[in-house]
Amino acid sequence: MRLSGDPAPATMNSSSGSGNFLLVPIPEYPLLDCVPNKTVKIVVLGASNVGKTALIVRFLTKRFIGDYEANTGALYSRKVTLDGEEVSLQIQDTPCVALQDNAEGLYCQEQINRSIYWADGYVLVFSITDHNSYRTIQPLYQHVRRIHPSGNIPVILVGNKSDLLRARQVPADEGETLAASLGGVYFEASARENHEGVHATFLHLCHEVVRALGGGNGEKRRGGLHLARPKSPNMQELKRRFRQVLSSKVKSSTTL
Repeated sequence: MRLSGDPAPATMNSSSGSGNFLLVPIPEYPLLDCVPNKTVKIVVLGASNVGKTALIVRFLTKRFIGDYEANTGALYSRKVTLDGEEVSLQIQDTPCVALQDNAEGLYCQEQINRSIYWADGYVLVFSITDHNSYRTIQPLYQHVRRIHPSGNIPVILVGNKSDLLRARQVPADEGETLAASLGGVYFEASARENHEGVHATFLHLCHEVVRALGGGNGEKRRGGLHLARPKSPNMQELKRRFRQVLSSKVKSSTTL
């Protein structure tokens, strides 16, 4: 899969204090270009501190940022080429989910429910260094199925932080077994160390979504959340973060 144009980071925005969720795309191609006819919509879900945002940013920009502000959700949008066809790829980041005290249900914000309803494909992420994040996956998948009770759901399971093998709490075979029970494929990835692995993970799901849509547009396939593209999206947030990271590194080196 080829990403078109220079990588441009996204902003995060949400409507505070209400269930309405503002999804803010970043410009993935010049406004005068033709918009692709086919849209692939993916949502990334998981517990806190598993690296959801880091995986998305690594995939789209080939860069890794270690520290993020609290995740309020963002929609990242790109024009990509899949099997020679231009496709509009939209990846929805989400706040964390958490197990309820009985370890069976989930604490799940309404904006996450909206994102699940909107999406065509699902990336379920846990950290291989945090078994509790792994335990959220089965209830999370069941929650997705309650919103989409019928039909095929393209899903992949990602065990992030595979570079931290000495801190591993979830064996690879457990991930593979769980993914098979969900009807998906298991990938171990490192947002910090391996862009190629992250790229292959998202690429696999993109192809699965295209096959599930049967060559049609997801918005035509079913009713859903229709979002107008902002005319003047703000592109500066992640650029500001990159500058902050570089500035902090320079300051730390001068104090040594």
